[in-house]
Amino acid sequence: MDAKARAAEHFAAAEPDLRRLRTWMYEHPEVAFEERETSAHLAEFLAARGFAVERPAYGLETAFAARAGSGGPEVVICAELDALPAVGHACGHNLISTTAIGAGLALAPLADELGFRVTVLGTPAEERIGGKVDLIEAGAFTGAAAAMMIHPATEDTLDPPILAVVHLVVEFHGKTAHAAASPWDGRNALDAFVLAYANISALRQAMRPTDKVHAIITHGGDAPNIIPHYTRSEWYVRAATKARLDEFQAQVMACFRAAAEATGCTVEIGPVGHEYQDLISDPVLAELYDANSRALGRPLVRGSQRDPAAGGSTDMGNVSHVVPAIHPFLDLGCAPATNHQVEFATATLTAEGDRVLRDGALAMAWTVVDLAQSARWGELGARG
Repeated sequence: MDAKARAAEHFAAAEPDLRRLRTWMYEHPEVAFEERETSAHLAEFLAARGFAVERPAYGLETAFAARAGSGGPEVVICAELDALPAVGHACGHNLISTTAIGAGLALAPLADELGFRVTVLGTPAEERIGGKVDLIEAGAFTGAAAAMMIHPATEDTLDPPILAVVHLVVEFHGKTAHAAASPWDGRNALDAFVLAYANISALRQAMRPTDKVHAIITHGGDAPNIIPHYTRSEWYVRAATKARLDEFQAQVMACFRAAAEATGCTVEIGPVGHEYQDLISDPVLAELYDANSRALGRPLVRGSQRDPAAGGSTDMGNVSHVVPAIHPFLDLGCAPATNHQVEFATATLTAEGDRVLRDGALAMAWTVVDLAQSARWGELGARG
Protein backbone atom coordinates (compact mmCIF):
# COMPACT_ATOMS: atom_id res chain seq x y z
CA MET A 1 0.00 0.00 0.00
CA ASP A 2 1.40 3.40 -0.94
CA ALA A 3 2.08 6.11 1.61
CA LYS A 4 -0.97 8.22 0.77
CA ALA A 5 -3.30 5.25 1.15
CA ARG A 6 -1.74 4.46 4.50
CA ALA A 7 -2.10 8.09 5.58
CA ALA A 8 -5.78 7.90 4.64
CA GLU A 9 -6.16 4.72 6.72
CA HIS A 10 -4.52 6.37 9.73
CA PHE A 11 -6.87 9.33 9.41
CA ALA A 12 -9.93 7.11 8.98
CA ALA A 13 -9.10 5.23 12.17
CA ALA A 14 -9.14 8.51 14.11
CA GLU A 15 -11.98 10.23 12.22
CA PRO A 16 -14.82 9.42 14.68
CA ASP A 17 -12.72 10.73 17.57
CA LEU A 18 -11.82 13.85 15.57
CA ARG A 19 -15.49 14.58 14.91
CA ARG A 20 -16.22 14.27 18.61
CA LEU A 21 -13.27 16.56 19.37
CA ARG A 22 -14.60 19.13 16.90
CA THR A 23 -17.97 19.06 18.66
CA TRP A 24 -16.36 19.30 22.08
CA MET A 25 -14.55 22.49 21.02
CA TYR A 26 -17.83 23.91 19.68
CA GLU A 27 -19.42 23.27 23.07
CA HIS A 28 -16.46 24.70 25.04
CA PRO A 29 -15.45 27.95 23.30
CA GLU A 30 -12.68 29.97 24.92
CA VAL A 31 -11.48 33.37 23.74
CA ALA A 32 -7.96 34.66 23.12
CA PHE A 33 -5.34 33.51 25.65
CA GLU A 34 -8.06 31.93 27.78
CA GLU A 35 -7.98 28.60 25.91
CA ARG A 36 -6.81 26.69 28.98
CA GLU A 37 -9.30 23.83 28.86
CA THR A 38 -9.06 23.62 25.07
CA SER A 39 -5.27 23.52 25.07
CA ALA A 40 -5.18 20.83 27.75
CA HIS A 41 -7.84 18.71 26.05
CA LEU A 42 -6.19 18.81 22.61
CA ALA A 43 -2.71 18.20 24.02
CA GLU A 44 -3.98 15.18 25.97
CA PHE A 45 -5.70 13.89 22.83
CA LEU A 46 -2.40 13.95 20.94
CA ALA A 47 -0.30 12.58 23.79
CA ALA A 48 -2.66 9.62 24.11
CA ARG A 49 -1.96 8.85 20.44
CA GLY A 50 1.80 8.79 20.69
CA PHE A 51 2.91 12.38 20.15
CA ALA A 52 5.59 13.93 22.33
CA VAL A 53 3.71 16.92 23.72
CA GLU A 54 5.11 20.10 25.21
CA ARG A 55 2.56 22.23 27.10
CA PRO A 56 2.79 25.08 27.84
CA ALA A 57 5.04 25.82 24.89
CA TYR A 58 7.29 28.71 23.88
CA GLY A 59 6.39 30.80 26.90
CA LEU A 60 2.64 30.92 26.14
CA GLU A 61 0.35 29.36 28.73
CA THR A 62 -2.17 28.01 26.22
CA ALA A 63 0.17 27.02 23.38
CA PHE A 64 1.30 23.43 22.85
CA ALA A 65 3.62 21.58 20.48
CA ALA A 66 2.95 17.93 19.66
CA ARG A 67 5.82 16.30 17.77
CA ALA A 68 6.42 13.08 15.84
CA GLY A 69 9.40 11.90 13.79
CA SER A 70 13.06 11.66 14.71
CA GLY A 71 14.80 13.48 11.88
CA GLY A 72 14.57 15.37 8.63
CA PRO A 73 12.74 18.56 7.63
CA GLU A 74 10.04 19.79 10.00
CA VAL A 75 6.50 20.64 8.91
CA VAL A 76 4.43 22.73 11.33
CA ILE A 77 0.66 22.31 11.10
CA CYS A 78 -1.15 25.09 12.96
CA ALA A 79 -4.14 24.34 15.19
CA GLU A 80 -5.91 27.56 16.14
CA LEU A 81 -7.55 27.33 19.54
CA ASP A 82 -9.53 30.49 20.31
CA ALA A 83 -13.17 31.33 19.76
CA LEU A 84 -14.89 34.68 19.23
CA PRO A 85 -16.71 36.59 21.97
CA ALA A 86 -20.48 35.98 21.96
CA VAL A 87 -20.59 33.86 18.77
CA GLY A 88 -18.22 31.03 19.76
CA HIS A 89 -16.44 29.06 17.03
CA ALA A 90 -17.97 31.17 14.29
CA CYS A 91 -14.64 31.28 12.47
CA GLY A 92 -14.35 27.51 12.51
CA HIS A 93 -11.29 27.13 14.71
CA ASN A 94 -12.77 23.87 15.98
CA LEU A 95 -12.34 22.55 12.43
CA ILE A 96 -8.95 24.20 11.97
CA SER A 97 -7.66 22.40 15.06
CA THR A 98 -9.13 19.03 14.19
CA THR A 99 -7.91 19.11 10.58
CA ALA A 100 -4.42 19.92 11.90
CA ILE A 101 -4.61 17.07 14.39
CA GLY A 102 -6.03 14.77 11.71
CA ALA A 103 -3.17 15.58 9.37
CA GLY A 104 -0.70 14.97 12.18
CA LEU A 105 -2.22 11.59 13.00
CA ALA A 106 -2.18 10.61 9.32
CA LEU A 107 1.50 11.54 9.01
CA ALA A 108 3.06 10.44 12.30
CA PRO A 109 3.39 6.70 11.44
CA LEU A 110 5.10 7.65 8.14
CA ALA A 111 7.50 10.27 9.48
CA ASP A 112 10.57 8.13 10.13
CA GLU A 113 10.06 6.05 7.01
CA LEU A 114 9.85 9.12 4.76
CA GLY A 115 12.37 11.19 6.68
CA PHE A 116 10.49 14.19 8.07
CA ARG A 117 9.22 15.56 11.35
CA VAL A 118 5.69 16.82 11.96
CA THR A 119 4.63 19.27 14.67
CA VAL A 120 1.00 20.04 15.46
CA LEU A 121 1.30 23.50 16.98
CA GLY A 122 -1.52 24.79 19.17
CA THR A 123 -1.67 28.51 18.43
CA PRO A 124 -3.70 30.76 20.74
CA ALA A 125 -5.28 34.17 20.25
CA GLU A 126 -5.53 34.42 16.47
CA GLU A 127 -8.74 36.42 16.66
CA ARG A 128 -7.48 39.36 18.65
CA ILE A 129 -3.85 39.39 19.76
CA GLY A 130 -1.82 37.39 17.25
CA GLY A 131 -0.44 34.45 19.19
CA LYS A 132 1.50 33.19 16.17
CA VAL A 133 3.61 36.36 16.26
CA ASP A 134 4.58 35.55 19.85
CA LEU A 135 5.36 32.01 18.70
CA ILE A 136 7.53 33.30 15.84
CA GLU A 137 9.46 35.51 18.25
CA ALA A 138 9.90 32.60 20.67
CA GLY A 139 11.35 30.34 17.95
CA ALA A 140 8.44 28.00 17.26
CA PHE A 141 8.99 28.21 13.49
CA THR A 142 12.78 28.52 13.51
CA GLY A 143 14.27 25.98 11.13
CA ALA A 144 10.89 24.68 9.94
CA ALA A 145 10.73 23.71 6.28
CA ALA A 146 7.03 24.53 5.89
CA ALA A 147 3.92 25.58 7.78
CA MET A 148 0.30 25.03 6.83
CA MET A 149 -3.30 25.12 7.96
CA ILE A 150 -6.74 25.28 6.37
CA HIS A 151 -9.59 27.64 7.15
CA PRO A 152 -13.33 26.99 6.82
CA ALA A 153 -15.05 29.59 4.66
CA THR A 154 -17.86 30.00 2.15
CA GLU A 155 -15.60 29.29 -0.82
CA ASP A 156 -12.89 26.88 -1.94
CA THR A 157 -9.76 28.96 -2.56
CA LEU A 158 -6.19 27.75 -2.78
CA ASP A 159 -4.38 31.00 -2.03
CA PRO A 160 -6.93 33.53 -0.74
CA PRO A 161 -6.09 37.23 -0.56
CA ILE A 162 -5.24 38.07 3.05
CA LEU A 163 -4.89 41.66 4.24
CA ALA A 164 -2.44 43.22 6.67
CA VAL A 165 -4.14 44.68 9.75
CA VAL A 166 -3.46 46.71 12.86
CA HIS A 167 -5.85 46.82 15.84
CA LEU A 168 -5.98 50.15 17.68
CA VAL A 169 -7.54 51.49 20.86
CA VAL A 170 -8.42 55.19 20.62
CA GLU A 171 -9.20 57.16 23.78
CA PHE A 172 -10.39 60.75 23.74
CA HIS A 173 -10.04 62.79 26.94
CA GLY A 174 -12.13 65.90 27.57
CA LYS A 175 -13.76 67.58 30.57
CA THR A 176 -17.07 67.01 32.32
CA ALA A 177 -19.72 69.69 32.72
CA HIS A 178 -23.47 69.92 33.24
CA ALA A 179 -24.94 69.11 29.83
CA ALA A 180 -27.84 71.58 30.27
CA ALA A 181 -26.63 74.28 32.67
CA SER A 182 -23.05 74.84 31.48
CA PRO A 183 -22.02 72.64 28.53
CA TRP A 184 -19.56 75.37 27.47
CA ASP A 185 -17.45 74.47 30.49
CA GLY A 186 -16.92 70.95 29.13
CA ARG A 187 -14.84 69.34 26.42
CA ASN A 188 -16.96 66.65 24.79
CA ALA A 189 -15.02 63.44 24.21
CA LEU A 190 -18.06 61.83 22.59
CA ASP A 191 -18.13 64.60 20.02
CA ALA A 192 -14.47 63.85 19.38
CA PHE A 193 -15.30 60.20 18.66
CA VAL A 194 -18.21 61.19 16.41
CA LEU A 195 -15.99 63.58 14.47
CA ALA A 196 -13.30 60.94 14.11
CA TYR A 197 -15.89 58.51 12.73
CA ALA A 198 -17.13 61.18 10.33
CA ASN A 199 -13.59 62.05 9.26
CA ILE A 200 -12.91 58.43 8.37
CA SER A 201 -16.24 58.18 6.56
CA ALA A 202 -15.13 61.14 4.44
CA LEU A 203 -11.77 59.45 3.87
CA ARG A 204 -13.52 56.41 2.36
CA GLN A 205 -13.83 58.22 -0.98
CA ALA A 206 -10.03 58.15 -1.24
CA MET A 207 -9.55 54.59 0.01
CA ARG A 208 -8.35 51.81 -2.24
CA PRO A 209 -10.67 48.79 -2.57
CA THR A 210 -8.49 46.77 -0.18
CA ASP A 211 -8.27 49.56 2.43
CA LYS A 212 -10.69 48.87 5.28
CA VAL A 213 -11.56 50.53 8.59
CA HIS A 214 -14.14 49.35 11.12
CA ALA A 215 -14.76 50.23 14.74
CA ILE A 216 -16.85 49.80 17.86
CA ILE A 217 -17.23 52.24 20.74
CA THR A 218 -16.70 50.56 24.10
CA HIS A 219 -17.29 53.60 26.31
CA GLY A 220 -19.28 56.63 25.22
CA GLY A 221 -20.04 58.42 28.47
CA ASP A 222 -21.61 57.98 31.88
CA ALA A 223 -24.95 59.82 31.83
CA PRO A 224 -26.85 61.95 29.29
CA ASN A 225 -26.73 65.03 31.52
CA ILE A 226 -22.93 64.93 31.87
CA ILE A 227 -20.69 66.10 29.06
CA PRO A 228 -18.58 62.97 28.40
CA HIS A 229 -14.99 63.48 29.49
CA TYR A 230 -13.82 60.11 28.17
CA THR A 231 -14.57 57.81 25.26
CA ARG A 232 -12.88 54.59 24.23
CA SER A 233 -13.18 52.86 20.88
CA GLU A 234 -11.49 49.96 19.11
CA TRP A 235 -10.54 50.07 15.43
CA TYR A 236 -9.23 47.65 12.81
CA VAL A 237 -7.27 49.23 9.97
CA ARG A 238 -6.48 46.94 7.02
CA ALA A 239 -4.67 47.14 3.70
CA ALA A 240 -3.34 44.81 1.03
CA THR A 241 0.30 44.93 2.15
CA LYS A 242 2.36 46.08 5.11
CA ALA A 243 3.73 48.98 3.05
CA ARG A 244 0.25 50.17 2.13
CA LEU A 245 -0.96 49.67 5.71
CA ASP A 246 1.74 52.03 6.95
CA GLU A 247 0.56 54.72 4.49
CA PHE A 248 -3.12 54.20 5.16
CA GLN A 249 -2.73 54.05 8.93
CA ALA A 250 -1.07 57.47 8.86
CA GLN A 251 -4.18 58.88 7.14
CA VAL A 252 -6.46 57.29 9.72
CA MET A 253 -4.37 58.62 12.61
CA ALA A 254 -4.69 62.12 11.14
CA CYS A 255 -8.49 61.71 11.36
CA PHE A 256 -8.22 60.97 15.08
CA ARG A 257 -5.91 63.89 15.77
CA ALA A 258 -8.09 66.32 13.80
CA ALA A 259 -11.13 65.29 15.85
CA ALA A 260 -9.26 65.95 19.07
CA GLU A 261 -8.11 69.35 17.85
CA ALA A 262 -11.61 70.37 16.77
CA THR A 263 -13.19 69.53 20.13
CA GLY A 264 -10.42 70.69 22.46
CA CYS A 265 -9.81 67.14 23.62
CA THR A 266 -6.66 65.09 23.75
CA VAL A 267 -6.28 61.67 22.15
CA GLU A 268 -4.31 58.55 23.02
CA ILE A 269 -3.84 55.88 20.35
CA GLY A 270 -2.30 52.51 21.12
CA PRO A 271 -2.06 49.05 19.54
CA VAL A 272 -3.79 45.92 20.75
CA GLY A 273 -1.75 42.81 20.14
CA HIS A 274 0.43 42.45 17.08
CA GLU A 275 0.23 43.83 13.58
CA TYR A 276 -0.73 41.12 11.10
CA GLN A 277 0.98 40.92 7.71
CA ASP A 278 -0.45 39.96 4.35
CA LEU A 279 -0.09 36.27 3.46
CA ILE A 280 2.33 34.82 0.91
CA SER A 281 1.24 31.41 -0.39
CA ASP A 282 4.26 29.27 -1.24
CA PRO A 283 3.98 28.17 -4.90
CA VAL A 284 5.28 24.62 -4.39
CA LEU A 285 3.07 23.94 -1.38
CA ALA A 286 0.12 25.45 -3.24
CA GLU A 287 0.78 23.31 -6.32
CA LEU A 288 0.94 20.10 -4.31
CA TYR A 289 -2.03 20.95 -2.09
CA ASP A 290 -4.11 21.86 -5.15
CA ALA A 291 -3.46 18.50 -6.81
CA ASN A 292 -4.25 16.59 -3.63
CA SER A 293 -7.43 18.54 -2.98
CA ARG A 294 -8.60 17.82 -6.52
CA ALA A 295 -7.84 14.14 -5.99
CA LEU A 296 -10.20 14.29 -3.01
CA GLY A 297 -12.93 15.80 -5.18
CA ARG A 298 -12.55 19.38 -3.96
CA PRO A 299 -11.20 21.61 -6.77
CA LEU A 300 -9.95 24.99 -5.61
CA VAL A 301 -9.93 28.33 -7.40
CA ARG A 302 -6.97 30.69 -7.30
CA GLY A 303 -7.03 33.80 -5.17
CA SER A 304 -6.51 35.88 -8.30
CA GLN A 305 -10.03 34.87 -9.30
CA ARG A 306 -11.47 36.22 -6.04
CA ASP A 307 -12.23 39.82 -5.16
CA PRO A 308 -9.19 40.99 -3.16
CA ALA A 309 -11.40 43.52 -1.37
CA ALA A 310 -13.25 40.61 0.24
CA GLY A 311 -10.16 39.48 2.14
CA GLY A 312 -9.79 39.23 5.89
CA SER A 313 -6.66 38.99 8.03
CA THR A 314 -4.77 36.36 10.02
CA ASP A 315 -1.53 36.05 11.96
CA MET A 316 -0.71 33.17 9.63
CA GLY A 317 0.33 36.00 7.32
CA ASN A 318 3.24 36.73 9.65
CA VAL A 319 4.21 33.05 9.58
CA SER A 320 4.28 33.10 5.78
CA HIS A 321 6.92 35.83 5.84
CA VAL A 322 9.33 33.64 7.83
CA VAL A 323 8.43 30.09 6.68
CA PRO A 324 7.03 28.78 3.36
CA ALA A 325 3.30 28.44 4.08
CA ILE A 326 -0.20 27.90 2.74
CA HIS A 327 -3.63 28.75 4.17
CA PRO A 328 -6.36 27.44 1.80
CA PHE A 329 -10.05 28.20 2.34
CA LEU A 330 -12.48 25.25 2.32
CA ASP A 331 -16.17 25.81 1.67
CA LEU A 332 -18.41 24.83 4.58
CA GLY A 333 -21.46 24.90 2.28
CA CYS A 334 -23.53 27.15 4.53
CA ALA A 335 -23.92 30.35 2.49
CA PRO A 336 -25.50 32.86 2.95
CA ALA A 337 -24.26 32.28 6.52
CA THR A 338 -20.64 33.31 6.67
CA ASN A 339 -17.71 33.61 9.06
CA HIS A 340 -18.33 35.37 12.39
CA GLN A 341 -22.04 34.47 12.40
CA VAL A 342 -23.62 32.02 14.85
CA GLU A 343 -24.97 30.01 11.93
CA PHE A 344 -21.44 29.47 10.66
CA ALA A 345 -20.40 27.99 13.99
CA THR A 346 -23.36 25.61 13.85
CA ALA A 347 -22.41 24.58 10.30
CA THR A 348 -19.09 23.20 11.55
CA LEU A 349 -21.08 20.29 13.01
CA THR A 350 -22.81 19.29 9.77
CA ALA A 351 -21.97 16.70 7.11
CA GLU A 352 -20.19 19.48 5.20
CA GLY A 353 -18.16 20.12 8.33
CA ASP A 354 -17.22 16.42 8.33
CA ARG A 355 -16.11 16.81 4.71
CA VAL A 356 -13.98 19.87 5.48
CA LEU A 357 -12.37 17.91 8.33
CA ARG A 358 -11.51 14.99 6.06
CA ASP A 359 -10.53 16.95 2.95
CA GLY A 360 -8.41 19.46 4.86
CA ALA A 361 -6.57 16.86 6.93
CA LEU A 362 -5.85 14.53 4.03
CA ALA A 363 -4.86 17.22 1.54
CA MET A 364 -2.34 18.58 4.04
CA ALA A 365 -1.04 15.10 4.89
CA TRP A 366 -0.72 14.09 1.23
CA THR A 367 1.07 17.36 0.48
CA VAL A 368 3.72 16.47 3.06
CA VAL A 369 3.99 12.95 1.62
CA ASP A 370 4.58 14.45 -1.84
CA LEU A 371 7.24 16.79 -0.47
CA ALA A 372 9.06 13.89 1.15
CA GLN A 373 8.76 11.39 -1.67
CA SER A 374 9.74 13.86 -4.41
CA ALA A 375 12.43 15.50 -2.25
CA ARG A 376 11.16 18.98 -3.12
CA TRP A 377 12.10 20.53 0.22
CA GLY A 378 14.78 22.62 -1.44
CA GLU A 379 12.24 24.26 -3.75
CA LEU A 380 10.24 25.75 -0.91
CA GLY A 381 10.50 29.45 -0.24
CA ALA A 382 11.07 30.61 -3.82
CA ARG A 383 9.35 33.96 -4.10
CA GLY A 384 9.51 34.18 -7.90
